Amino acid sequence: MALYKEQSLKIYNSMSGEKELFTPISEGNVGMYVCGPTVYSNVHLGNCRTFISFDLAFRYLKHLGYKVRYVRNITDAGHLENDAETGEDRIAKKARLEHIEPMEVVQRYTIDFHTILQKFNNLPPSIEPTATGHIVEQIETIKKIIEKGLAYEVNGSVYFDVFKFNKDHHYGKLSGRAIEDMIANTRELNAQSDKKNPQDFALWKKAEPQHIMRWPSPWSDGFPGWHLECTVMSSKYLGDEFDIHGGGMDLKFPHHECEIAQGEAATGKNPVHYWMHANMLTLNGKKMAKSTGNNILPEEIFTGKNDNLSKAFSPSVARFFMLQAQYRSILDFSNDALLASEKGFNRLMDSYRSIDQLPASSTSSFSVSEWKQRCYDAMNDDFNSPVLIATLFEAVKFINSVKEGEGKITHSDLELLKSSMQSFIFEVLGLLDVAVANENSSAKLSGTVELLIKLRAEARNNKDFATSDQIRDQLLELGIQLKDGKEGTTFSVD
Repeated sequence: MALYKEQSLKIYNSMSGEKELFTPISEGNVGMYVCGPTVYSNVHLGNCRTFISFDLAFRYLKHLGYKVRYVRNITDAGHLENDAETGEDRIAKKARLEHIEPMEVVQRYTIDFHTILQKFNNLPPSIEPTATGHIVEQIETIKKIIEKGLAYEVNGSVYFDVFKFNKDHHYGKLSGRAIEDMIANTRELNAQSDKKNPQDFALWKKAEPQHIMRWPSPWSDGFPGWHLECTVMSSKYLGDEFDIHGGGMDLKFPHHECEIAQGEAATGKNPVHYWMHANMLTLNGKKMAKSTGNNILPEEIFTGKNDNLSKAFSPSVARFFMLQAQYRSILDFSNDALLASEKGFNRLMDSYRSIDQLPASSTSSFSVSEWKQRCYDAMNDDFNSPVLIATLFEAVKFINSVKEGEGKITHSDLELLKSSMQSFIFEVLGLLDVAVANENSSAKLSGTVELLIKLRAEARNNKDFATSDQIRDQLLELGIQLKDGKEGTTFSVD
């Protein structure tokens, strides 16, 4: 029987502001959409925290036995410099400044995004669609909204009519904003604006002559509005109504608010049942910002090449650090916090590796089954990873007591403890045992070098000294020094 039938998962729904019992639309199946990156620069650590948070949710839902379709988009067009729909397309601007094609920018930073998340041991989504791959579908959705009388075209651009929509719907219900307050807090329309009202947002923008990225449409050669792609791709792959939509807290307004409006306007249905938002990451108590220098990239953590860090930290330690805070909490990143997380991470891994050496007894002084349920209780409480980690350390404390001869555990409980820790540490939290990984890498390196030493010996026996010297010299360039002696050839790594 699937675990989800035994466990009661509650998710904090940003729409209601409460934790709600999770009941998927289709029993045993979950549709989850998460807003992906705009690929015009290296993915920053705050983005990584968001994607790690939803990787945790994805992993736990799969662990419970749900069949999960996880869709995360790539924004490769339509996201302008500021969210007020002015300025250049972010990707096109990068392309112009570097004198390359926009799709070269997209390719470069999509690869970076995937590489970094792979290092953090994030699972890939089920589907990863792109905005440019769904232009036709976006145009068709705009046509539907125009037919409903909830959008209008001016000078080749199409805007969503927030005031008309608000007569029968509630624009602002996710962010808790009232349309009257939005009016009061909005400056007067720019005289050059085509919008009827400042609150209206673009579904399609006519491209200026210098705009590189453009597509033909019934209204003009132009490009889709940033908000539209997520409405179109989520509905295409998950249906007009689906279970979970996630993203960073900063996307709640206007991006997600606009998604709701577009979805309801196009289909008449409430598109999302559970809205989840991950909170921000700060650095040394201050907001991360490239302009102030208070910023750090993931690769700088892995190499230690940043003034904020005293050393390099493994991706698993950085992931462990981020999971020590609940995804809805603000998390402050600092060197001291990483050092503390590294100590905790090593304790956890050392303890897990030592389980096989524990002596079995006829009785247990620790209820493993009750402890295991507390692990589930933590994750069932809106994916509460810090409470799960604290519960795992209860097991660490018990394991240490057994080592010291104070605690006792039966053989069956020992097996249950090991399998449960394995599930929660590696399968759910997505951590990697760095020591084991390094040991495996070392074994592979040794095997590879020994093979090359054998090939070099054969070359020397055949008096092929050019090949022999080439093997020795190229290994030396990689920091691997061969040493010939009476007992044979050995090697050392710088």
